[in-house]
Amino acid sequence: MDLREKKTKRSIYNAFLQLRTKKPLERISVKELCELAEISKATFYLHYRDIYDLSETLQLNVIKDILGYLSSPGKLLEDPVRANNEILSGFYANGSIVSILFGDSQFSRLPECINSEIKNTLFREHPELKNDIQANVRITFQIMGGFYVYHEYNRQFGHENVSSAISKLLELFEE
Repeated sequence: MDLREKKTKRSIYNAFLQLRTKKPLERISVKELCELAEISKATFYLHYRDIYDLSETLQLNVIKDILGYLSSPGKLLEDPVRANNEILSGFYANGSIVSILFGDSQFSRLPECINSEIKNTLFREHPELKNDIQANVRITFQIMGGFYVYHEYNRQFGHENVSSAISKLLELFEE
């Protein structure tokens, strides 16, 4: 990617994030974004099909960054407490952008995307697990359950208490 393309994409991303902080994804128009990014609609469409394609691209980038904190997808099965703590670290490091990109109608996409990306990576490394119902259920339970529990109780009980409670439950997987 050349420098001009990088600058264009950065301008698109910044304009999108600025708009996204003010309104739901469904109310952002390509025209509005292009005006703010100071690009033509043709330039936008060279890179993205529509606003949703742009949003999904940015969401996937954030998911990959969050999962970069996970030392190995296999840790979810081998050491679920450590894996949970690593994912939470990635989530915290990206907290502000997560709240922008996954707010409103996009909220449920975060755990779904994390779950999907972890499984894709894990199954590439361990194809024998793809049809293992125990592994699939366990990973989905850890990711989806942990996410919703954290979201539900973080404000009431605080990060440390909720993380500790999740860790105690995950220790049951290790027995």
